Amino acid sequence: MSSQKNRVLTINGGSSSIKFALYELEEWSRPVLYGEIAGIGTGHSTINFNNALSDDKGSLIIEAANHDRAVDYLVDWLEARHAFVSVKAIGHRIVHGMKHTEPELITDELLLELRKISAYDPEHLPDEIKLIEVFRKRHPELPQVACFDTTFHTSMPPVAKLLPVPRRYFEQGIQRYGFHGLSYAYLIEELERQAGVETARGKIILAHLGSGASMAAVKNGTCLDTTMGFTPASGLPMGSRSGDLDPGFAWYLMQIEKMTPQQFNQLINHQSGLLGISETSADMKELLQMELTDNRAAEAVELFCYQARKWIGSFAAVLGGLDTLVFSGGIGEHSAVVRQSICSGLQFLGIELDEPCNLKDAPIVSTSASKVSVRVISTNEELMIAKLVTGVLNRTTKK
Repeated sequence: MSSQKNRVLTINGGSSSIKFALYELEEWSRPVLYGEIAGIGTGHSTINFNNALSDDKGSLIIEAANHDRAVDYLVDWLEARHAFVSVKAIGHRIVHGMKHTEPELITDELLLELRKISAYDPEHLPDEIKLIEVFRKRHPELPQVACFDTTFHTSMPPVAKLLPVPRRYFEQGIQRYGFHGLSYAYLIEELERQAGVETARGKIILAHLGSGASMAAVKNGTCLDTTMGFTPASGLPMGSRSGDLDPGFAWYLMQIEKMTPQQFNQLINHQSGLLGISETSADMKELLQMELTDNRAAEAVELFCYQARKWIGSFAAVLGGLDTLVFSGGIGEHSAVVRQSICSGLQFLGIELDEPCNLKDAPIVSTSASKVSVRVISTNEELMIAKLVTGVLNRTTKK
């Protein structure tokens, strides 16, 4: 591939990982370079990569005690491979965007705003800001673009955004925002490509199930509701996040265990969910291997599937029916057992899985007689970021 073609570098920072991809503009079939630094802060960090520029791929053990070290290593690694040649912009996934309705160039003013709202999402925003700052320092000539995970959900009606607390908090921006929006935007686009416009504008539930898990109810291409709310810790139980909790539980812990806000945040984000119930692992694949011999693991899996089933039922009510159910994310794409367990009992909605297709993780895992089409679609947040950044660049050029 020519090194002279304009490119976009995408950065998708998570709480313990940084995914990256390098795309040539308008050539979306595959990135010329992509990979991930995984296990940041765990003592077992690796960089996994696939470099189409030199037909090189592999995995290396690296030292990444924190995001600062990880991003410095990443920039050094990319520079050594001449990855910044012809890069026109860097796109970042920003988990919390408050009421921003579209991607935008990162300015000093936007960075200041993100710092002010970091307390809303302490698990993501501080590290995402660090990523932006390091790239600014190392490559100040490159514009950077913020792509907000919350944008997809700004179309939700007011009733879906309201939290039942005093009105003054809503006026301060305390509301349900929803997350995984870049994934959902990609899934709707891909569903239209695979099944056509009519299907993509039907009554759809998107299930992004991974270590972070959420669902969205979409009708006529518009998000009507989602499981996550004010922060990404709410909604479904996740790998190590609690999901929805009785708020009285926080009061109980403060009174009985004298728990501090910092300790409570650590509890609900890093010690709960699948990990908290099983007491052994936050990884669904590991839990499925243990569930026959470990009741705690079995209950963690059962709780995850039970809660997912409940949300599908409630979202079908929001949508006034259901045409399509899409599974995505690491669990949704690769665990036939979890898909089967979630869909078991949803026959009243018209869901009927094809067992052989489900076991093969086929693109369509429902039977031909099923009233609801159940699909498995691999998400691609990095590609979505690249396309959004291209749109910002085009708008900026026209100005």
